[in-house]
Amino acid sequence: MTINRITVVGAGVMGRGIAYVSALSGYQTELVDVSEEQLQDAYEHTKQTAAKGIKRGKITESEADQLIERLHTSLDLASSAASADLVIEAVPEKSDLKQKVLETADQHAPAHTILASNTSTISPTELGSYTKRPEKVVAMHFFNPVHVMKLVEIIKGLETSDETVEVVRQTAEQMGKETVEVNEFPGFVTSRISALVGNEAFHMLQEGVASAEDIDKAIKLGLNYPMGPLELGDLVGLDARLNNLNYLYETLGEKYRPAPLLEKYVKAGRLGRKTGRGVYDYTNENELIKK
Repeated sequence: MTINRITVVGAGVMGRGIAYVSALSGYQTELVDVSEEQLQDAYEHTKQTAAKGIKRGKITESEADQLIERLHTSLDLASSAASADLVIEAVPEKSDLKQKVLETADQHAPAHTILASNTSTISPTELGSYTKRPEKVVAMHFFNPVHVMKLVEIIKGLETSDETVEVVRQTAEQMGKETVEVNEFPGFVTSRISALVGNEAFHMLQEGVASAEDIDKAIKLGLNYPMGPLELGDLVGLDARLNNLNYLYETLGEKYRPAPLLEKYVKAGRLGRKTGRGVYDYTNENELIKK
């Protein structure tokens, strides 16, 4: 089958990033959310990202104009899914929320429509069970920032068809991504490693091994990571990191138990860039400054 129209559900950091690369790659794209304010923020962020891409020579002005023309927003998932060839769910990592989104999409989307989830931990077999088309349900895991990161993990559920996997792979490649196919297991590949590294960084910060800045600097320069684990946690959201760790702790055991300091930050509402403060303080024009 050919993918022409893509619906992305969830206008947060990941959803708006997926919508950006989808529209840039030639797909008619509709970004859906329950919040008009969130949709407007995502739309403005898309235009800002495109403008930065022009300045850096990554895209042309013509490509940016076409991107904006292809990108639409909606508050109505049912209507958007009804005309979609591919629905990509990118809502927060909560099973009940994902279930609601997939059930609605399944009810209103045409029979040929593939339902993909940007989940980083949840079983695509479980997600498929929420629908009447489990053979067309797959995990399609993008990475943040979506327009920069090259990888998409494709995770096949028990009932997912080979055709679905192939169509998703081709779509990801059209978006300029490279793919890996991962056997279903909690945390897949990248989330398990990232969760361990990020959690250990929080333990070291909690124990006073080094400052946050020096922990991140050591990992970047010593292990050649493009971003330190504490910076990355702030970028993806410490609440999202905690949700992932809790899920992995429940499914894989003690080594994924969240660091108490991470739990404390989330309770305090210090979730990272999206709230202005996490491990670091971003209140000065989004620039990284010391705590």
